[in-house]
Amino acid sequence: MTELSPVRRRRGRGARERILKAATELFTAQGINATGMEQLTTAAGVSKRTVYMHFTGKDDLVHAYLLQLEDGLLPPEVSPDQDPLTAREQLLAVFKWVPQDTSRPLRGCPFLNASIEIPDPDHPVHRLAAAYKTEFARRLTTLARQAGARDPETLGEQLALLYDGVVARSTALNTTDAGPRARSIAALLVDAAITNHAAEATA
Repeated sequence: MTELSPVRRRRGRGARERILKAATELFTAQGINATGMEQLTTAAGVSKRTVYMHFTGKDDLVHAYLLQLEDGLLPPEVSPDQDPLTAREQLLAVFKWVPQDTSRPLRGCPFLNASIEIPDPDHPVHRLAAAYKTEFARRLTTLARQAGARDPETLGEQLALLYDGVVARSTALNTTDAGPRARSIAALLVDAAITNHAAEATA
């Protein structure tokens, strides 16, 4: 567990942002369950009372922590008027993930991690993780459709499954080597789906 130096309490604006920043750093580095509220308040430089002014409890904080990550981790939405090649490139770009900090152990997908640490499928945090994974596949399906795939729903699910697999493997082995290999597999899946559709359309 990371040891933190004593931090003087800070008041005023920005407390919520500091709490979320500290939560993001600690949850990423050591996990949700291993992070206690005392450690979190010390890292954020706030009192427990301040934390509970902004969040009803740890579950609420974890929920907010994941919500702030959604937009930055989801595949982009591509408008229909863009070139189909752009959509194909966006599909493959999903597998170009590189961690910002390579000096620390890889932690993989925070939503997968949260669903594992909080396994109850009815828990709000687990439901949020499941909704994120559903939206992830939906966006891949949208990109697959714009790229001209024959069966975009199937391709979207295939790529989502491949992504989750490479993230889990990268975390277990603490290496990014699986990314380029997964991207080559994704290229085969995408090109086969697009080529077959084109062939059927011209037949």
